[in-house]
Amino acid sequence: MMISNGIEDEEKWLAEGIAGIQHNAFYLHRALDSNNLREALKFSAQLLSELRTSRLSPHKYYELYMRAFDELRRLEMFFKDEDRHGCPVVDLYELVQHAGNILPRLYLLCTVGSVYIKSKEAPAKDILKDLVEMCRAVQHPIRGLFLRSYLAQVSRDKLPDIGSEYEGEGDTVMDAVEFVLQNFTEMNKLWVRMEHQGPHREKEKLEKERSELRDLVGKNLHVLSQIEGIDLEMYRDTVLPRVLEQIVNCKDELAQYYLMDCIIQVFPDEYHLQTLETLLSACPQLQPTVDLKTVLSQLMERLSNYASLNPELLPEFLQVEAFSKLSNAIGKVIEAQVDMPIVGAITLYVSLLTFTLRVHPDRLDYVDQVLGACVKILSGKPKLEDSKATKQVVALLSAPLDKYDDIVTALTLSNYPRVMDHLDAGTNKVMAMVIIRSIMKNKTWVSTSDKVEVLFELIKGLIKDLEGISTDELDEEDFNEEQNSVACLMHMLHNDDPDEMLKIICTVWKHVMSGGPKRLPFTVPSLIFSALKLVRRLQGQDGDVGGEEVPATPKKIFQLLNQFIEALSVVPAPELALRLYLQCAEAANDCDLEPVAYDFFTQAFVLYEEEVADSKAQVTAIHLIIGTLQRMHVFGVENRDTLTHKATGYSAKLLKKPDQCRAVYACSHLFWVDDQDGIKDGERVLLCLKRSLRIANAAQQMTNVTRGSSGPVTLFVEILNKYLYFFEKGNTQITASVIQGLIELIRTEMQSDNSTVNPVSDAFFTSTLRYIEFQKQKGGAMGEKYDSIKL
Repeated sequence: MMISNGIEDEEKWLAEGIAGIQHNAFYLHRALDSNNLREALKFSAQLLSELRTSRLSPHKYYELYMRAFDELRRLEMFFKDEDRHGCPVVDLYELVQHAGNILPRLYLLCTVGSVYIKSKEAPAKDILKDLVEMCRAVQHPIRGLFLRSYLAQVSRDKLPDIGSEYEGEGDTVMDAVEFVLQNFTEMNKLWVRMEHQGPHREKEKLEKERSELRDLVGKNLHVLSQIEGIDLEMYRDTVLPRVLEQIVNCKDELAQYYLMDCIIQVFPDEYHLQTLETLLSACPQLQPTVDLKTVLSQLMERLSNYASLNPELLPEFLQVEAFSKLSNAIGKVIEAQVDMPIVGAITLYVSLLTFTLRVHPDRLDYVDQVLGACVKILSGKPKLEDSKATKQVVALLSAPLDKYDDIVTALTLSNYPRVMDHLDAGTNKVMAMVIIRSIMKNKTWVSTSDKVEVLFELIKGLIKDLEGISTDELDEEDFNEEQNSVACLMHMLHNDDPDEMLKIICTVWKHVMSGGPKRLPFTVPSLIFSALKLVRRLQGQDGDVGGEEVPATPKKIFQLLNQFIEALSVVPAPELALRLYLQCAEAANDCDLEPVAYDFFTQAFVLYEEEVADSKAQVTAIHLIIGTLQRMHVFGVENRDTLTHKATGYSAKLLKKPDQCRAVYACSHLFWVDDQDGIKDGERVLLCLKRSLRIANAAQQMTNVTRGSSGPVTLFVEILNKYLYFFEKGNTQITASVIQGLIELIRTEMQSDNSTVNPVSDAFFTSTLRYIEFQKQKGGAMGEKYDSIKL
């Protein structure tokens, strides 16, 4: 009767069984102490009868078995000492077979058999064969398994192995193997038969009980792996085929999974490598529900570890064609297990790819083949939405990046982008970020337009809106981070050949333009600065810009730059565009291309007039324009005058008076460039400074009217500093008397009844006066100039 009345009943039955064993053990010990063989056999048989129960679960039965096992060890010690019982071991072997019940009889027979083998009065192989055959008499799954487990336990150190003291004449290793294989086969049959014991509703409980007993069966394979006489030939021709035959024929999911795992774990890696085909051929024949992905993954992991630890054996892996055999086996398994979820199939290929990258890192064709197999599985299916499967695909795509530390290697894999196409939009972007981080971390240069094309195809999730996601739905912080990463990536695209570099820039531009206006402010500046870097390398070259295949020249690149910046008008991003026009103008200046530089300035002014409306942005923009224009040396008189006139005109039209004042005095630098050949128009410098002084005065009066008090004299002090700058630079229009007059003006303003005390402007003025005093005391030519200024 199978257990059905709860845990309490089972505990009671176990307690009864233990009590029975203890009761008989007491009399057994007394018989052993008095060397009474007949009584010892009687009580040991009664003690072992407690193991005939069918009411205990495997877990509880094991407890009972261990109690009996301890007594059997004591009995064995008694049997070994013939002087104590006076019966030859041959007679003893016959005597124990008279026990009434089959189970006690066989336990006693195994115990005496162990002593019989040790006595060497008969060949070990004959006794072992006799014992393993006789144990067939017990066909109850649990009782039979524990009986055979006991047989394996007592015989494991008495097998007729090579070098063993029990090695006889003839092919005795084969006999040892035959004994273990037979015991394994019978135990596996008993173990599988448990599946069909008891009602179907208790299937889950039975599975758990069977799982608890698996080590009893697996121990046989461990014993086999310890037999010294099993060489590769015997393992390949006898052991593995027999074990696999039993695994395939048992048609039981639990047994097949566990025993395949056992084979992989207990036998040497060298044997696995040489018998790969035999081992793998069994996989498609197993039950469709067997978790083969774990089994094969463990096999590949063991083989790749073996290869890593023994690099000199790598030629053997090629010789046995390990990769193609594993690849074919995986294909057959996926074909045979039609219900295998997609995550299982991908996991298998992740393991195969890991194996390939560790064992054959130089074989990119193998890596591409694995990726191709994944494409085949994924094709015809919708985009992956299973998070586990997606995770495995990301692992698959990340493996080559981690191994090679070089995205360029991954770019040569034709199936890499095809696998990425099967990811959903969100994961595609995650993978794209992984690729960019790999490039940045390893400082990998991507150096041809073809590779750039493939790379941008891979990261297209960041470059443009993928199906199902628009930029409006994105988290702004994430979006900014992604686009900044793309911008950083552009600085890793480089080739020393200008023509190839130009092709790279054009390739990137094509992809950037497909991304929509929202991405342009992030990506266009990086692209422009890459192009400007190329311009700097080509400085001094010139050439016709007609046709498509002309070499890279600054003129041609500047034409492209114009297009790049114009694209920002759709965003719109006028302030960014204006800055970029000025950068390009400066580069054109360095290349001595006056028309190009003038055109960029014109574009900047047009943007300033038509697009830059915010007053703060206007102030920033006009100072940028003035600063850039001041550094330009390429312009002729006419062009420079035109641009300078524009700049001063816009400066005077700023909204706030203080901003006007600062912009106008900044314009004074446009008429005095301190280079050897620079313009030095002292009169116009003075005009600018006077104009700024008038504006400052007007600002002061306006404050007086609106607030009842004049504002701080900061603007006047700033203008004074400009006067001093040009005075030192040798502008003859700026005289000591003019400076003297300005100082007096500031003092008057500060002392007026309407002025407000401002510590900052006061300190600024004091510092300026201290500087004048310092220059006077310094002496020399400069001291003489300052001498006439009276403080």
